[in-house]
Amino acid sequence: MRLTKMGHACVRVEKSGSTIVIDPGSFSYVDAALGADALLITHEHFDHFDQGRVRRAADANPGLEIWTNRKVAEQLGTIGAAIHVVGHGDRVVVAGFDVTVHGEYHAVIHPDIPVVSNVGFLLDGELFHPGDAFTLPEAPVSNLLLPTDAPWLKLSEAIDFVRAVGPRHAYSLHDGLMNNSGLEVVDRLLGGQTGPATTFHRLASDEPVELDAAN
Repeated sequence: MRLTKMGHACVRVEKSGSTIVIDPGSFSYVDAALGADALLITHEHFDHFDQGRVRRAADANPGLEIWTNRKVAEQLGTIGAAIHVVGHGDRVVVAGFDVTVHGEYHAVIHPDIPVVSNVGFLLDGELFHPGDAFTLPEAPVSNLLLPTDAPWLKLSEAIDFVRAVGPRHAYSLHDGLMNNSGLEVVDRLLGGQTGPATTFHRLASDEPVELDAAN
């Protein structure tokens, strides 16, 4: 399985000639979703879901399939792609990947701000993208995409989350709002606090990483 960060919270995952893109939002590359066989979208916030990027991908690939929660599906309407609504506990096959769905809600930003739906996706039991939540996937995870900066996030919570999941590898994600100084601080803290069983990595954009469940 090959993983490539496409900016902020968006990743491209490739296996055996199939490609899934997760969360092509407004902070991801403009062409992040192009060439995908399927899109997985965790929730409706603009940094995870950009209709323009999704529509361009659907125009480029008439066979594109999209898997997401009901609210995003309603916003997509008749986009020209097959849209599938999924929720917590679902298990589906997407472009040759075995995908399980975990979680229901976005993390709380502030009590006065409505909480939206959010689903996390676990691919082949190896790679977990939680979206904007610290949902425990209820299954062993080898590779965790770890949100490291957001209006809803405290770094102490990110540390506790990665310790609770216990992956072999944790890859920084959701960090598009940070400057280089902030990234250095986060890297030092997370690199020393994730626990002895987990290796923390800064996931650089556009640099593929080969994932192995046995690592």
